[in-house]
Amino acid sequence: MTARARFAGKVLVVTGAAQGIGRGVAEGAAAEGGRVLFVDRAPFVDEVAAAADGETAGFVADLESPAGASAAMAAAIARFGGFDILINGVGGAIRMRPFDAFEPAQIEAEIRRSLMPTLWCCHAALPHFLARGGGTIVNISSNATRGIYRVPYSAAKGGVNALTQSLAMEYAGRNIRVVATAPGGTEAPPRRVPRNPEGETAQERAWMAEVVDQVTHSALLKRYGTIAEQVAPILFLASDEAAYITGTVLPVAGGDLG
Repeated sequence: MTARARFAGKVLVVTGAAQGIGRGVAEGAAAEGGRVLFVDRAPFVDEVAAAADGETAGFVADLESPAGASAAMAAAIARFGGFDILINGVGGAIRMRPFDAFEPAQIEAEIRRSLMPTLWCCHAALPHFLARGGGTIVNISSNATRGIYRVPYSAAKGGVNALTQSLAMEYAGRNIRVVATAPGGTEAPPRRVPRNPEGETAQERAWMAEVVDQVTHSALLKRYGTIAEQVAPILFLASDEAAYITGTVLPVAGGDLG
């Protein structure tokens, strides 16, 4: 355990916990004393959870469906007796391309990937939080609500922001905090499971290069962030240190407010 123990006595459910920012958040919470359920549809989430410090468990679920979200919350209750904090980390643009080049099925896939897991998990967690008298939800959104070549993803993350603010207003009187961060471009290790299993064409790689240029130029700091720089504000918002913060979407994008 680190010198800090902000999550001692707390149980957290972290989704998207097999890779990237979600993994960093889950590992960080466990290192600070939390008991953590790592949730992901990647089968190696059990392996990632087992390698983390502290009391952890992995659970495989497809959170694009309400059944998957409900199963994840039930797993946390069965394994740990309940949970105090939900951190929604599932999402990420599948494709980068001009909007007119998206096919209808691709648009729907982006919305399912980057909005529905957060929506379904919030919905599945609320009965437990209401029964226990409170809880905290941290949604990982994006500053890409303004950006090029990812309009469906931008729309999905705009939905996450609206969900965050509306839930916070609706449930503040029930002792439930709902907050979000809006990460900008973030350097991350190569993914074990790519977001787009079909691979990229040369044209898509060229569009992606333009996105990288736009993201870097739009950031006042003129660089991508690190996983650690994204994890720190998420854990702060999840902790009791942020007890008087709700309904806030915090940009973490080097000065680019999205």
